Amino acid sequence: MSTSGARTRRRLGAAALPVGVAALDGLVVNAVQAGPVLWGALAAAGALVLRRRQPELALAAGIPGLYLGHLAFAPLIALYFLAAHRRSAIPGAVGAMLVALAQFLPVPIGDITLLRLDHDTVLHTLDSCAFGAGAFVLGRSARQRRERLREITESREREHRLLARQTLATERARLAREMHDVVAHKVSLISLQAGVIQVAEPDVPAVREAAGTIRDLSVDTLTELQHLVGVLRADGGMARDLAPQPRMADLGTLVEESALPVELHLGELGGLGGPLPEAVERAAYRTVQEALTNVRKHAPGARAEVRVAPAGARLCVEVRNDAPDGSAVPPELPAGGNGLVGLRERAHLLGGTFTSALLPCGGFLVRAEFPVRTSAPD
Repeated sequence: MSTSGARTRRRLGAAALPVGVAALDGLVVNAVQAGPVLWGALAAAGALVLRRRQPELALAAGIPGLYLGHLAFAPLIALYFLAAHRRSAIPGAVGAMLVALAQFLPVPIGDITLLRLDHDTVLHTLDSCAFGAGAFVLGRSARQRRERLREITESREREHRLLARQTLATERARLAREMHDVVAHKVSLISLQAGVIQVAEPDVPAVREAAGTIRDLSVDTLTELQHLVGVLRADGGMARDLAPQPRMADLGTLVEESALPVELHLGELGGLGGPLPEAVERAAYRTVQEALTNVRKHAPGARAEVRVAPAGARLCVEVRNDAPDGSAVPPELPAGGNGLVGLRERAHLLGGTFTSALLPCGGFLVRAEFPVRTSAPD
């Protein structure tokens, strides 16, 4: 048995059940004897096939049977669907009053003059009102429950969309930070090396021209990169760094590749009580990397000093450089303004501090401290 076939049979069974119940009600009440009431009951049962699209017609077909032969199922089912499938409660309320009235009126209608305001009449009135109001209340309750479920479903879908949007924004921010930290560092190195070649080979025009082209392309690349970083960071927020990432052990290689006169001082980190968290190691590496990139941009020819050492229960990373050498040719690299901002974000995310300031000698200081026991995610 196929799944679609079973589903179709279940739907047909659910659709035929009210019709069958109403038809059975007509047969039982009339003892399977042909007559106007039986035909009216069967017609009312058949009209229930319209109960979802045209419940008003189904109710109109069922009320005469209720009035003439007490055939209750067909009009009550039609009234239920009328209350449940119409946005306004007015059609259902009108239908409930008609059902109650049909239940209350005597047969023939002329006997209404015989009614008296006595105990039996009051009970009959209450019974008729309850008869019509019951189906109406059940139908409206079903509609409200269905609307509530739809609201919950829509709310969850909105939450899922917002979560997906937030995840995308987080990834954009992470990608932007990595592009700035990694690509900008490498491209600035290319530009700096091209400048060195221009100075070292003054008598070879082809080499000088090629080096100048490389340098210009590097500057253009950084400019485009910083524009893209700004777009990526527009909807982003603070987030974890991408893995895998460089660690403290890579600082020596970073200093060697910096093409700068740098002194690296690594303090004894054993007193910090065990291995450093990976997030702290990555943040320390990125701090040194960005600081050296800024030295190449803004202080060409200056000497730099990098110190990484414990500061109580924290890891202190400090990069300071002298004033720029006036005889050195600046690399003319564009400044995006995101480097120090990103370092401050990293430090604050890990519960640390970050400061940057000009020195009296004309140099610059970048200092960050990170707690070595942090609950921030790696």
